[in-house]
Amino acid sequence: MDAVNRFGGTILPLQAFLPRTSTPKRKFLHAIYPSSATSSSSGSEDALLSSSSSLSLSLDRVSQSLFVKSPSRNSNSTPITTFSPGDDLPTSYVEDDPFKKAAPRRAGVLLHPTSLPGPFGIGELGKQAFVLVDWLYSAGCTVWQVLPLVPPGCKSGEDGSPYSGQDANCGNTLLISLEALVDDGLLDANDLPEPIPAGKINFELVAKIKDPLLVKAAKKLLNEKGPLKVEMDSFSKQPVISAWLEDAALFAAIDAMVDEEFWWNWPAPLRDRNPDAVKKVLQEQRSFIEIFIAKQFLFQRQWQSIHTYANSKGIRIIGDMPIYVAGHSADVWANRSQFELDKATGKPCLVSGVPPDAFSATGQRWGSPLYNWKAMAKDGYSWWVKRIKRAFDLYDEFRIDHFRGMAAYWAVPADSKTAAIGTWKMGPGEDFFTAIRKAVGKVDIIAEDLGLITGDVVKLRKAIDAAGMAVLQFAFGGGPKNPYLLHNHEKDQVVYPGTHDNDTTLGWWRRLSSEEKKKVLEYISLEDENDISWVLIKEAVSSVSRTAIIPMQDIMGLDNSARMNTPAVQFGNWAWRMGEAGCIEKLEKEAARLKHLLLKYDRLIG
Repeated sequence: MDAVNRFGGTILPLQAFLPRTSTPKRKFLHAIYPSSATSSSSGSEDALLSSSSSLSLSLDRVSQSLFVKSPSRNSNSTPITTFSPGDDLPTSYVEDDPFKKAAPRRAGVLLHPTSLPGPFGIGELGKQAFVLVDWLYSAGCTVWQVLPLVPPGCKSGEDGSPYSGQDANCGNTLLISLEALVDDGLLDANDLPEPIPAGKINFELVAKIKDPLLVKAAKKLLNEKGPLKVEMDSFSKQPVISAWLEDAALFAAIDAMVDEEFWWNWPAPLRDRNPDAVKKVLQEQRSFIEIFIAKQFLFQRQWQSIHTYANSKGIRIIGDMPIYVAGHSADVWANRSQFELDKATGKPCLVSGVPPDAFSATGQRWGSPLYNWKAMAKDGYSWWVKRIKRAFDLYDEFRIDHFRGMAAYWAVPADSKTAAIGTWKMGPGEDFFTAIRKAVGKVDIIAEDLGLITGDVVKLRKAIDAAGMAVLQFAFGGGPKNPYLLHNHEKDQVVYPGTHDNDTTLGWWRRLSSEEKKKVLEYISLEDENDISWVLIKEAVSSVSRTAIIPMQDIMGLDNSARMNTPAVQFGNWAWRMGEAGCIEKLEKEAARLKHLLLKYDRLIG
């Protein structure tokens, strides 16, 4: 069974969907068919291998869900442009059906792994993640969108935010499943902590409980000589990993040693990466660095097991890439010339944000250092090439947050306390994406083009063939020309009832004024206000936009208490969880209801 690769229609064998690390075939199949793998004596590997033939249909769903643009290599059709007026056309002429060639419509769910059920205070990359994939498959979904998988920055001041990570490429090790580590023999069952009720995530408490156990598992892995250790050694040597892992580990080691909020306040030899100072850290902090690398391997191994399983079910994973990275990060410290920094100290000169608008008189000051785009262009955007290659190591496609910054961006002086003072500057534009395509190949991205959008942003998005976004909660103000109303949608868009930055649909509805509700009801039919979540789900999947993505909170019909993030509010975000183990399996009716809508609106693939 073959599938279509994201890079230009090349055909890949089934092995391309196996784990990206050297996980043994038996473990992969056991992950996919756990019910068949409960006993090594009852079915043996032969039984598992024979059952793998059922992957064919699922891989059909994967290949059908891609943007397939290359023609069939066996096509014998002659382009119509080779004929002259009055010439006879071949009999195959009538077979050129543009509707059959159109990219299939699809739908999926937005849910970050932290929100999954799990016993230890946070969603994990364990059994419940596989249960979710099975649920998505049963509902007819072919995409699963997640937020950035990076570790939230401990010094970012934003509790648990995946958009304020300390490293753009590392995985969030708090997502590592402790129970899976027991299965791997890296922890004992009696090491596991007491279960924590599935309420809001307390990130500080979770770290306090899980970090010592992750260190223990990492140490045991480092002392092993078996296949798992060999697999880890291979992981750290992969170019897509080694390009960032060593700097990330070194940065984390120094950060643990030096009690400063920002790296530009470190002692000068460490701040400036003096070779002797770096060599000393590598020697004195060798154990810390090895444990850091081992934990990243464990994250990678568990995530790729889920990723591979999702692909085997015909489900593509859409990731999320914040356009900017945190100043206090290995990314900036190890690549100073690529950012707008003071040449002597490394302190940011210009930082990110957006200007004042109708919602904020002072704008939003995000505070991430801005890129030195001219310096980046000189070396072919190599820093970005490495970052995008890493993204495709984790995801099948991804969204670029604040895409408008690629066309033009708001530059705020670093010493300004608000974003009210700033300047619009030219972004890298199409030249950037040309360089990326040259280095990486065709990339499937979603452009987050919300907020202040000018003509250059739209022109750039269309020039690179990226899908834009439409959010229904933004649709019902400004009259019939509002771009988010259904009749203004475009095929090359991803439509959402709301995103992680919006309230849940039910929460949004309950906060609308009577006059605002009246405007909504002029456009949609609503018999029961408590069913507003499913009304907007129906509107989303009926859109002409090729992709529709539904927040899990809306599928569950939840109110404002399940909101994931409130922009410009620093604390109390990112903490929502679905519930206790078993809550996904209880969503059978919701899966059937969603599948019915997907069938009705031609989003059911396979």
